[in-house]
Amino acid sequence: MNNAHRKFEAALSHLPLIAILRGLPAQQALVVGEALTSAGWPLIEVPLNSPDPLTSIAALAGNFPQAMIGAGTVLTPDDVRNVHAAGGQLIVSPHFNPAVLREAVRLGLVCLPGVMTATEAFAALAAGASGLKLFPAEMISPAVVRALCAVLPAGTRLLPVGGITPENMSSYLAAGATGFGIGSALYRPAMDAKQVQAHALSFISACRVPPRA
Repeated sequence: MNNAHRKFEAALSHLPLIAILRGLPAQQALVVGEALTSAGWPLIEVPLNSPDPLTSIAALAGNFPQAMIGAGTVLTPDDVRNVHAAGGQLIVSPHFNPAVLREAVRLGLVCLPGVMTATEAFAALAAGASGLKLFPAEMISPAVVRALCAVLPAGTRLLPVGGITPENMSSYLAAGATGFGIGSALYRPAMDAKQVQAHALSFISACRVPPRA
């Protein structure tokens, strides 16, 4: 296990939530990063369809070494290399692209490809995925998560993404989800830092409540 994977495992143990900062303006990266990290948030991704995402990733990685910084909406091996060059350690995709995963593995990065089915999940794990982004979670109920947990290797990291709120997290956790990616319910470009931190604290509180059986 390399340094990136050790950092990822430590972050999941501390708080298994990934902030998805879609649309983050680069000039706001440090203010939003401070709001999240001061609340204890350890995992942050900037989707590559945001404005100047590599500048934001470099700024976050350079200023918040206690957090793991990376990119979402990673679609090509070139994207992986660019994120790595900017200091990112986390690669998240909306789908499973074997070429993207191979490049992330080659560079020693943590990679969470998006999957919906057991077929995709097993293929991604066989290719070296660090965990699985269950996407879109609006189409993947807690019952589906429970069914996947019954057949996937023990300890597989499953992170639903899409439509996750503090109110629906407990049912996914009870079904076997490891953690979550949180997007617009946490951050939207119009929010100020206080709003982002307030939302972050709400998710943190919900994540630390024992899941209902």
